[in-house]
Amino acid sequence: MTAPLTDGELTLRLALDDEVVVRFDVENGQPVGTVEVRRTRPGAGLVVWALDGGAELAQRALRLLSEYAFGELGLERLQVEVDVELHSSARVAIRSGFRREGVLRGAALVEGERRDVAVYGMRVDDPRPDTVTGWTALMDSALPKKRVIAHVVVRDTGGRVLLCQVSYKKDLELPGGVVEPDEDPATGASREMEEELGTALPLLGILAIDWLPRWEGWGDAVEILYDGGVHDPSLIDRLRPDGFEIRSISWHAPDELAGLVSPLNARRLPMILAAPNELHNLSNGTPITPTTP
Repeated sequence: MTAPLTDGELTLRLALDDEVVVRFDVENGQPVGTVEVRRTRPGAGLVVWALDGGAELAQRALRLLSEYAFGELGLERLQVEVDVELHSSARVAIRSGFRREGVLRGAALVEGERRDVAVYGMRVDDPRPDTVTGWTALMDSALPKKRVIAHVVVRDTGGRVLLCQVSYKKDLELPGGVVEPDEDPATGASREMEEELGTALPLLGILAIDWLPRWEGWGDAVEILYDGGVHDPSLIDRLRPDGFEIRSISWHAPDELAGLVSPLNARRLPMILAAPNELHNLSNGTPITPTTP
């Protein structure tokens, strides 16, 4: 018989141990519920709890259960699944050492309604939540993450802007793209130009910083528009579109952009091209007006 697991007055007493489920009755001076781990696949288990007594008690109970599962049961991964609307349960999972890993859309059926389920996981070799590294990793897994986009505004001596005909939409687009994880935006802009056009032009500074709201299935993002400089129109003959993502490239004057580019670029590009020596602080292509106290 397994000895009770304790943390101060909190006690977990083994109630069931079979090939699938290991369940503990939880007491805190009196019975407050149960916690259990269900073996789902070799080396992995699903943690479930039904407890009264508040979030702090639930966190302590889950930490005791987790250490038992990793130690005595020899599991290497534990998982928690939480209805995305149950924010208190999500906080318990995070504070117990489980990192948010993703969302299973419509995975739960609750009273006839399809609900999304958030998945939280912990590995045996993860740093624990009472360490600086462990707590930082937990917070990083749960905090919002925005895409960062880096585009390059390349001009010619006639005041035109270089635009690309891309393979995935009708709108003409600036060279550049999404910044990769662990890549700074300027490096991302240069990498994208090298991949798409065969040449990474020197970046002379930042022309605009723009926030983009959700659009056509994309989440919101921060976009940086870099200054690719002013060049002779013959530059276009030295660039080599990749033929896969970029089908062709061309120069366009500011007054002919409407209908060729997205409404976003139709708003902001003429403004940026008219004042290329300013840093444009934008929200969805519109200047952000400073507020007075």
